[in-house]
Amino acid sequence: MTSHIARPTVAALAAVLLLAGCTKSEPQTQAPTGSPATTPAPAMPAGAGPVAPTGETAVLATGLEAPWSILPLGDSTLISYRDTGQIMERTIAGDLREVAVIADVDAGGEGGLLGLASRKTGETNWIYAYLTTDTDNRIIRMPLAGELGSLTLGTAEVVLSGLAKASNHNGGRIAFGPDGMLYVTVGDAGDPRSAQDPQSLNGKILRITPTGEVPQDNPFASPVYSLGHRNPQGIAWTEDGRMWASEFGQNTWDELNLIEPGANYGWPIVEGHGGNADYVDPVHQWSTSDASPSGLTVVDNTLFMAALRGEKLWSILDGVHVPEGSQGLEGVITANPFFAGEFGRIRDVVPGPDGSLWMITNNTDGRGNPTPDDDRLIEVTLSPLVEG
Repeated sequence: MTSHIARPTVAALAAVLLLAGCTKSEPQTQAPTGSPATTPAPAMPAGAGPVAPTGETAVLATGLEAPWSILPLGDSTLISYRDTGQIMERTIAGDLREVAVIADVDAGGEGGLLGLASRKTGETNWIYAYLTTDTDNRIIRMPLAGELGSLTLGTAEVVLSGLAKASNHNGGRIAFGPDGMLYVTVGDAGDPRSAQDPQSLNGKILRITPTGEVPQDNPFASPVYSLGHRNPQGIAWTEDGRMWASEFGQNTWDELNLIEPGANYGWPIVEGHGGNADYVDPVHQWSTSDASPSGLTVVDNTLFMAALRGEKLWSILDGVHVPEGSQGLEGVITANPFFAGEFGRIRDVVPGPDGSLWMITNNTDGRGNPTPDDDRLIEVTLSPLVEG
């Protein structure tokens, strides 16, 4: 499904040694042994899935303001507001309340308070946030306190700073992988050259420890995990441990990529399938009018991708998980759209309770056409994919 994976040259490896200075100056943390490409998969029922939307939906919250990321926390859910810097809690009763306002957020264009993630270390539950400040894009973490329904956040610690910011292409998705490392999507910040520049952390997918150090088994002596990206905004792992990323193209092709450590995905030399052996082609591509992809998640071996301009939810299967007798072929990506134009722009998707899917719309971010109740958190009912 992919072309030859370009590996770093000796010169490039030497150059990226300079990048480690962007992380916290603490001793390196030993990462799990073995290649990052073969890390253990997250727990998932054996043989689960694939699934597809039934068409049934339920609105869980309305009146969200330019929401960007959904973070389920048991019976509560945190939602980031890009422009105001607020982190909101949607309680089990369906109420919305403010948990915190991130003081350093300097919103503008596509920048602001973006991705959220969580991680427990010892007795402390940490909430991680990717944000745009007046000088850079960075990642912070804050201790979570209080009970569900009355959550609060403590003093922020900087995990990673110095990522170039711009009015567009800020990336912004963060997620902990099955190996316990924090993965970060960073856009080219409007400078396509940065994606191929080993001395820049922009136009890359990064991999760092929970406290911001460079794992010893990274493909480079830096946070860089893969390069040649334009504006990736979704990352997810299927049960076999493979890592996937959704990425905005420029004028022609948006991409779904299968991420390998040290691989080069070609931007700005290549957009979409380029057939150039020096770069990795996407496993699937869409016209920019059909996608403009943001959040990406997995439910029961099925990838779900949020589409902004395309105003769709894409359900994606690869050949490994297509049931026998269905239209999918071995080794072939099958992508099907749902809810075209029904909810407007869709920004993020996450697994919901009881095998459902949750998604947020993004019609109030200045590029959509909001209805009076926008933006919304919506639950999508899923059912096993019918064979044949």
